[in-house]
Amino acid sequence: MKEIEKYHAHVYYDESSFERAVNFFEEAAELFSLKLGTFHRKGVGPHLSWNCSFTFNKEQFGEIVPWLAMNRHGLSLLIHCLSGDDLKDHTDHAMWMGKMENLNLGIFHK
Repeated sequence: MKEIEKYHAHVYYDESSFERAVNFFEEAAELFSLKLGTFHRKGVGPHLSWNCSFTFNKEQFGEIVPWLAMNRHGLSLLIHCLSGDDLKDHTDHAMWMGKMENLNLGIFHK
């Protein structure tokens, strides 16, 4: 089994929750010295809803994931490992907080 080195955390939002998502992710980035991705106002990749993500390493997992759970302010989150198998990372290896969002998994089928 391949050892997991990194994870993605995606936060989902819409027009009404956009500012809350920005504040939430900026706070996480500052607390954990993370580089934020783009705050998309459209679906990107397998993500049909607006979202932003950041990458963190396995050493940060035990600190970041509990913080996300306790401070997500009602936002939905997807956390997944980066194993090299995008389909499994977004399905079998996925962890959701809040409402599960629909994903376009068809982009991963070859």
